[in-house]
Amino acid sequence: MARAALNITIADLSERANVAPNTISRFEAGKTVPIPATLAVLKNALEAAGVEFIAENGGGAGVRLWKVAE
Repeated sequence: MARAALNITIADLSERANVAPNTISRFEAGKTVPIPATLAVLKNALEAAGVEFIAENGGGAGVRLWKVAE
């Protein structure tokens, strides 16, 4: 959801996070769960682009944009 909110491609996120595109594809498809370090760099790259991760508060976890990505 975060990548879609930013309207960026897997290749864009791969470059921003320095993570292989195949790793991102497999994660998004539910085929694997990346190691914690990979999840952290993906999260950091998405947050730097303007995504805010919302914790589950009874309505489910989610994301929102808090600034326009440049």
